[in-house]
Amino acid sequence: MAEDRKPTKNFNDLVEIVQILRKECPWDRKQTHESIKDNLIEEAYEAVEAIDTKDFGELQKELGDVLLHVVFHSRMGEEKDNFSINDVIFSIQQKLIRRHPHVFGDENANDEEQVAKNWESIKMEEGKKSVLEGIPTPLPALIRAQRMQEKAANVGFDWPEFSQVWEKLEEELDEFKEVLESGTEKEKQDEFGDLLFSLVNAGRFFNLNAEDSLRATNRKFIQRFQYIEERLKEEDKDISDVSLKEMDKHWNNAKEQAES
Repeated sequence: MAEDRKPTKNFNDLVEIVQILRKECPWDRKQTHESIKDNLIEEAYEAVEAIDTKDFGELQKELGDVLLHVVFHSRMGEEKDNFSINDVIFSIQQKLIRRHPHVFGDENANDEEQVAKNWESIKMEEGKKSVLEGIPTPLPALIRAQRMQEKAANVGFDWPEFSQVWEKLEEELDEFKEVLESGTEKEKQDEFGDLLFSLVNAGRFFNLNAEDSLRATNRKFIQRFQYIEERLKEEDKDISDVSLKEMDKHWNNAKEQAES
């Protein structure tokens, strides 16, 4: 009986529970690939947040939520005779084996750069029309920019020296400053995008992840701004009524505390 169900550590039991839910739960039965696609993205980002905060207990739970979506989508696929969870498992094994000939074949790869280059070559042999094909459009723009740059670099489209990266960054900054004075809104947006793209590239040159870096700065900003709010609340002051100078004083205090 479903009501007597107990959790186990067996993967097939999870598959069976999802199958039961699709039959017996009105909400689960109603769902489609389209209706829960955004939930999959949300669960993935919750897992990323757990990684960033090093909360491994939470990461365990969030990875479970991601796994649930894999099984759930697979169950819906099986109901339509499109694919099953076994097909999903087979296809990822097939891909991993095919794209790691230096591990499961007789090719050699002495470092991670060669592995990445081989990976892109194999993808092209599989029928890809472009090295950049396969980067999802809905990805956050910073992640997508970095992935495009990484893939281009894997096949040799990259600056050989950081001095060239820096020159390009300065060039884009100058162009952005220039267009701010007399350009159209479209030109301003274009040049700002070029500047951001160049910043992502500069960070990538030093193995800095743009999305991670900005996410960390966002967290830092939230912590310091909320510190301002807390201090002003203790002083019985409304943040809308105090001067920037006073807020900046608390901001600097928050910064000093974080650095001490």
